[in-house]
Order: sequence, then C-alpha cells, then structure tokens
Amino acid sequence: MASLSQQIKDEALRLGCCGVGIARAEALTPEGEKLRAWLARGYHATMSWMSDRADERTDPRAVMPSVRSVISIAMNYYSPERHSPDASDGKISRYAWGDDYHFVVLDRLKELENFIRRKAPEAETRAYVDTGPVMDKVWASRAGVGWIGKHTNVITRGYGSWVFLGTLMVSLDLEVDEPETDMCGSCTACIEACPTGAIAEPYVLDAGRCISYLTIEHRGPLEKDLTSKFDGWVFGCDICQDVCPWNRFQQPTEESLFHARPENIAPPLKELAEMSQEDFSRRFRRSPVKRTKHAGLVRNARAVLESF
Repeated sequence: MASLSQQIKDEALRLGCCGVGIARAEALTPEGEKLRAWLARGYHATMSWMSDRADERTDPRAVMPSVRSVISIAMNYYSPERHSPDASDGKISRYAWGDDYHFVVLDRLKELENFIRRKAPEAETRAYVDTGPVMDKVWASRAGVGWIGKHTNVITRGYGSWVFLGTLMVSLDLEVDEPETDMCGSCTACIEACPTGAIAEPYVLDAGRCISYLTIEHRGPLEKDLTSKFDGWVFGCDICQDVCPWNRFQQPTEESLFHARPENIAPPLKELAEMSQEDFSRRFRRSPVKRTKHAGLVRNARAVLESF
C-alpha cells in the first residue's frame, strides 16, 4: 500500500494539479535573509504588508504552531491564444483570462484537506493561495515543484512558469521531496526583455518598476517615463514569461475555469478607458482583474492611450 505521502500526491494530481511536492516545515533562514535585504532596498514599493509580517513569512510555525510538513501544489493555467498586435487593444495577463485562481486553487486545497482528514482524522491543516504571510514560491521550490527563476516566478519542468501555486500546512510528519535544481543557467532572456528594467539583478525584482505591480497593486498616478513602456499592458504583464525558454514546454490547461474568455484577451483600450463601475463589476466579477478595481483599470487604459 502506498504511503500517506504518496496517497496525498496522487490525490492532488487526481484533483487537477500538474505538480505537487512536500517540504519539511522549518525556518526559512536563507530565504528570510534575502527577503529582509529586498525589503531594506525598498523593492516592495507600496506593498507594506510584505514587511508587516516578515517574521511570520520566514517560519511557518509562527503561523501554525503544529505544522510539521508543507505541501505545495501547482495548477497549469496556460491558454494558447495570442495577444492582439493592434495598438488600440489592451493586454491582460494570461493568468487573468479565466476565473480568479484564488478561488479555484483554494477549492482544490480544501478537497485535499478533506482527503487528508479522512486518512488521518487527527491532522490539522491550513491552506493558502497567494494569501497570508506565506512564501508560496519558496515552498514550491523546497518541495521540488519547480525552481525560482531569475524573473522570480516559479518554473516547472513540464509546464514552464504558467502555473498557479497553493500551499497547505499540515501537522503530520510526511515524507519530504528534494528541492528542484535551478535550471536557468547563464540565460538572461527575462532580464534583457523587461522594458522597464524591473529585474534589478538575477532573482531580484524591483516591484516599483514592474508593469504587473504598477497596473495591479499601485494606487495613485503612474509615472509617464514608465507608462510609455507599457506597450498596451493594462493588467499584469507576461513579457518575462513569454521569452523564457522553459515556456516552450507549455501545455494548454485542462482546467475549464482557467480557459480564456474571448473578451479578456484583447479588450479595446478606448472601451476600458470609458468603462463604468457597473460594467466593470459585471464583466470582471469572477476575474482576478477586479483586484485593480475600476479606477485602476480605467487609469491604466488611459495611461496607455496617452502614451501613443
């Protein structure tokens, strides 16, 4: 009979995950030092929550005292449709073409939690999907799901970087996996391709110059010297992923909830710039685009139009 660890992995794959691994729950000492150095350089821009709970981010036991193992899952979201070459159309990051991944991945983690509790009723669990003081990418790396690339996204051997991550803390001692080897080598394609120079050095992102941060998390006006380089992006940016050689292994997602909605692939900039709150709420109700709010999307579209 397969071990509980293997049964958990098999169940995760059955639930639609494209990758799953297990790491020992322990302090993230080297990663914690890198995080604090990154914060000290101000590379988190206005994302104050990154520094507010830094100590919790670097030790899972500060979040869940009973945790003994950390399970990391990945779900492929790649859709093969292409962005429009028409300058009058806006660009939305691929990850936001379908349903909001927070809910989809969390639902799978909840199902995995239920499976674990059926097998081990005494187990305590806690699930995270890009929420809470948890370093999802670090745990994915430690659990062997993938490695953190020079663009700071997790890269998997079978699906490239087009994956969503989820983290499940459990109070069970499970068999752990070996971390994935960094396979970026001497490649600097992502660094060279970034139009705003947001990758300050390999594996270090200056969020304040990143198009994804600026179009999603940043509130307030945008600097024209940066918006002039947006090249149509109004929500997120895929440039560093599009040029990554590992993404030639990309495969279309089998998860229907991540399939692209046609209206999200190439929305006319003028339409977005004039969109009402009501239209925004209706159109992006189930989409990650709602993160930037109506004012943010309108601001982004107008900034791109003004840069022509």
